[in-house]
Amino acid sequence: MTNFHISGEAIDVSALARRLADARAGACATFEGWVRDHNEGRGVKRLDYQAYVPLAQAEGERILAEARARYAIVGALCVHRTGALAIGDLAVWVGVSAAHRGAAFDACRYIIDEVKKRVPIWKNEHYADGESGWLHPNNTPVE
Repeated sequence: MTNFHISGEAIDVSALARRLADARAGACATFEGWVRDHNEGRGVKRLDYQAYVPLAQAEGERILAEARARYAIVGALCVHRTGALAIGDLAVWVGVSAAHRGAAFDACRYIIDEVKKRVPIWKNEHYADGESGWLHPNNTPVE
């Protein structure tokens, strides 16, 4: 598996965390993005994610390389789901190991923020009122 991966299957957090284990690391920061039941005041029933996988994986790898260059980290991984996801499902996972917690936290935040901005992954939200709508990284607010 590459360091950035688009997956149609559930994310195995334990396996990813094991990949980050390293004797040089004294810290590990992770981020889990879950499917929530609302967005911008509307009830959400489920999500469908689609990606242009070759471009998404290439851009994701660039983001991880940038994080390695900017921060004193040992390892960095990110997996983003595609397909139909239910409320509560894990949609994206980021993990960073570093000698110190500051670098791990900073790099983890950088990675998820850049993934949300730049990686070509589209989200179709299915709302409680029966409507649905597609969101793209360029029009999704970073929180």
